[in-house]
Amino acid sequence: MPDDRNPTPREPRLAADNRAMGKKLFVVVALMFAFGYALVPVYRTICDALGINVLSLAEPDAARVSTASPANGQVDKSRTITVEFDANAVGPWDFKPEVASLQVHPGQLTTVVYEFRNRQARTMTAQAIPSYAPQQAMAYFNKVECFCFQQHTLAPGESRRWPVVFVIDSRLPKDVKTITLSYTFFEVGGKTPPEPQAMLRPPATGPRS
Repeated sequence: MPDDRNPTPREPRLAADNRAMGKKLFVVVALMFAFGYALVPVYRTICDALGINVLSLAEPDAARVSTASPANGQVDKSRTITVEFDANAVGPWDFKPEVASLQVHPGQLTTVVYEFRNRQARTMTAQAIPSYAPQQAMAYFNKVECFCFQQHTLAPGESRRWPVVFVIDSRLPKDVKTITLSYTFFEVGGKTPPEPQAMLRPPATGPRS
């Protein structure tokens, strides 16, 4: 009768195979980890080469702003949306958009520039609060870049120009023809103003009979 305490000839070979398999699996895992780690600088290099700028969303109402991309990456040229730009300043600021309105297509990447000037004889730090009208348009107004994402410090008399880069989601309801983007620019450290009410033009009325 064979002694059960002594391994059979197959047991040492099986143990050696298991050790070899474990080493191979370790090498595979290490290579996968290295590959995933190397993707980060490769991704950044590709973005720099193509001029792609990926920004994190950090504006004050980030929790309420949709970051969803349009349903597809194509421009819907069958629709035209009028985007109006409204600017309000709380304090000694000159603050205005370079254009009052633009005609854009859903899915079209659009840039508008705002001008700022500190009229105070001291350095001031300020930030902008955005608002939208109609309010339902907020979920479809996707900002890629915006001065409202952070605070800004301007020296006495200093002027700056900052862009807002946005895309209107093609899923915007068909009955929305005009969107008003309103900003209030205020000094940080003072009393925070309420969210601006976007200024809407009154509906046109025909002549009375």
